[in-house]
Formats: sequence, structure tokens, C-alpha cells
Amino acid sequence: MSVPGEHVTIREVALRDGLQIEDPIPLSAKLELLAAIAATGVREVEATAFVSPSKVPALADAAELAACLSDYPDIEFSALVASPNGANRAIAAGLRSLEYVVSAADAHSRANVGRGTAEATAQIADIVAIAHDSGVSVEVIIATAWDCPFDGPTPPQRVLDIVDAACESGADRLAIADTIGTTTPGRVTSLVNQVIPRIGTLPLGAHFHNTRGAGLASAYAAVAAGVRRLDSSVGGLGGCPFAPGASGNIATEDLVYLLRDSGIGVDVDLDAAIRAATVAQAAVGHDLPSALLRAGDRILN
Repeated sequence: MSVPGEHVTIREVALRDGLQIEDPIPLSAKLELLAAIAATGVREVEATAFVSPSKVPALADAAELAACLSDYPDIEFSALVASPNGANRAIAAGLRSLEYVVSAADAHSRANVGRGTAEATAQIADIVAIAHDSGVSVEVIIATAWDCPFDGPTPPQRVLDIVDAACESGADRLAIADTIGTTTPGRVTSLVNQVIPRIGTLPLGAHFHNTRGAGLASAYAAVAAGVRRLDSSVGGLGGCPFAPGASGNIATEDLVYLLRDSGIGVDVDLDAAIRAATVAQAAVGHDLPSALLRAGDRILN
């Protein structure tokens, strides 16, 4: 499939997926990062997660952060939830878009949320019902869609079973995630080609990590296969605290550089994304893996 001329929606995930593996930073630092992210022109931002503070202490201030999101009315904010209780908390805090993650691998699901894949899948219907009763949308994100750090390669049928359950439960969007950064373009194309025929007009997104250097190539392969929504994190900040070896989301600025130069439309300004990456790096106090943060754009202003 030819992709130049297409448009891809980028969801910025630094504030949630990016920070979840870090030591907690003050709310003031998060708000500074949010302001820098908003300046990029991004339309969608994953703001936080309503999960146990004991499991993810970096996001313990979810409600406090949510109270500040109304300052950015042009951005659609979402929050990750891991249970019906989390969904209720997020809705009470004012979020209008939820993400519910189901790991396709049993061992990762137990490490991540304390229950197996079947039990987590069974809760999709409850979370969708809670959300829709309040006029809130739900995206089901399928983690370890290609590989699990404990169980090894994920059989595609496990992913497809969750896809079917999400569609039957009335989910509003779907995404497939390479939680530990192991997939490669051919495997991405194969899975996307199996998922798309099952979902009708439901929007499909994808989430990649650059842990092994194939994240950007996998993202481009996903776009070539028909995906029009991609997650990324300024600076390449992030990783999964419950998946050994998972690190480094694809960097927003690196992704924008690739898509822009490939003739694919995005809503994110590259220079502003690089500036936001510098804010993220200062907030966490260590170097981030972004290539553009080190090298800059090839186009000199």
C-alpha cells in the first residue's frame, strides 16, 4: 500500500507511559511538560493512569493532574485504567476517554494487573458499560501483541480473541502494542492484516517501543498496512515496569521526522516536539534515547 499523502494521528504518551517507569516527579514538573507537549500541536494526549499508587507511584497524582487538563480544551485527553474501579475514578476526575489494557500473554497479564488474560478480557464489557453510561469512550489496547518477556512469542489467535471480545463489547477503538520492543516490520504487517478484517470501521492504533531498534520501522510498516493512529513519547521516554527489558517508546520527534519526510501528514510540529523532549529530559534528570534530541532536524531553520 502506498502511504504518502495519508494522515496519521499521533497520541503523545510521555505523561503516562513515559513517566510510569520513572521515579515520581512533582506535579509542577508534569504541568511544565504538559505545556511543552501542548505547544507541539498534538491533538491527543495520554495524561495519566488511574491504577494502584503502590504499583505505579509515579502516577499517584492522577486526580490532581486531571484537574488541570481543562486548561487545554483543544486536546483530547485519555487515561489508562486497569479495572472497573479505575474506570469510575477516571470518569469522576473528568476524563472523557479511557484506555483499558489487556495483555495477550497470561504471565504478563498476571504481572501487570494480577489476573490472567481471560479474566482481564472478561472485564472489557463491564468497563465499556461503565464508560458509555457516562458518555465516555473506551479504547482497548492489547499488550504483548507480538511477544511476552515471560511466555515468549504470542500466538496471533490470542490477540484476535481479544479483538473479537472488544468488538462484541462495543469498544470505541482498538490498539495493538509491542510492549517489550521485539517485533519487526514483517510481523507487524502480518498481524495488522489479520486484525483489520475483523474490526470493520473501528479505528485501529499501534504502540511500539524502540528497545531493539526496530520501533520506527515497525511503525512505518503499521501505517503501510492501514494503521492511522500511533502512540509515541517525547524523547523516547518510557517503558513497562512489569516487563523486564522493556524500555524506550518510539520518540515523538523521531516519528514525526520519519512521517513528514515520507509525505505523511501529522499534526505535530517537529521543532516544538524536540523542545518538549528537552523538557522531558530535564524533568527525569537523565539522558533520553531520542535520535532527534541529539542530532536535530536535517532542515536548518
